[in-house]
Amino acid sequence: MFSNAALHWVLDHEQLLQRVRVALRPGGMLRFNFAGHGNCSNFNKTITAVMSIREYEPYFKGFQWPWYMPAVREYERIVSGSGLRDIRVWEENADRFFPDAEAIIRWIDQPSLVPFLERIAPCDKVEFRERFIGRMLAVTRQDDGTYLETFRRINVSARK
Repeated sequence: MFSNAALHWVLDHEQLLQRVRVALRPGGMLRFNFAGHGNCSNFNKTITAVMSIREYEPYFKGFQWPWYMPAVREYERIVSGSGLRDIRVWEENADRFFPDAEAIIRWIDQPSLVPFLERIAPCDKVEFRERFIGRMLAVTRQDDGTYLETFRRINVSARK
């Protein structure tokens, strides 16, 4: 079973790993790569700041963060209780330089900003997005005109 850059959208990895174990044939292998702790640190800090602006706060009451991005040690603990064997968990630094503002804005719009915009009333969506993008561009812009975001990946391999 293989998954690349998707499983951080699954919030309950204990259940996920149990279901994967059941689905695998004896000797079957899994190989996952997904976002880990520290992933998209600029995005996360900036969206948290914009969400806390007084006029947007009401939209985020009861909001559940859309991603599960654990630290490697936390994930080692979870996968070690899954009943799988030959487990290997490691972190990867995959920071990304976007060549220009247009490129990072495309990444922001799809899919990163979607779960947040879904909470905002139509009359406030454009302003919320513009405020966020303005702050994000300021935070991530490098001296050479590129834009940097941190990407921390967790890699997992195991067998049934």
